[in-house]
Amino acid sequence: MAGTSQHGKAFIRPKAKAHLLIVEARFHDDLADALLEGATAALDDAGATYDVVTVPGSLEIPAVITFALDGAAEGGTHYDGFVALGTIIRGDTYHFDIVANESSRALMDLAVQEAIAIGNGILTTENDAQAWTRAKKTEGDKGGFAARAALTMIALKEKFGAQS
Repeated sequence: MAGTSQHGKAFIRPKAKAHLLIVEARFHDDLADALLEGATAALDDAGATYDVVTVPGSLEIPAVITFALDGAAEGGTHYDGFVALGTIIRGDTYHFDIVANESSRALMDLAVQEAIAIGNGILTTENDAQAWTRAKKTEGDKGGFAARAALTMIALKEKFGAQS
């Protein structure tokens, strides 16, 4: 079933009720709250269920998704998809580039190599103002966008009969 995001672009809902894991980085607590609000609202609207796990920073998100995949393979909770939420704001050092590039690359590697649905809601911004514009549910709603992206990828996996 198709739906519409706040940006007017279509997204596809999975046929079955999806169960997702939201992994949120709490390095910037207030921004994390805003991203989580958008993500949970989008999943609630779609009738999906979810668990939330908190990590210190964005670099830890891919590792936790890997832990969840390994746990599912051993009989633990199976997740149909994942939502990664975090905020990386440029500072005065090269650390921003490392965290932004490595967390994004690791998420892409997981999505492609493991054939899993991941919605990437890790913000990479120059300053707090840009981060807030993207995080607020009433503005950029990147948390909601990431959740809808994960749902769309779950639906596309169903369409193509992909297994993970």
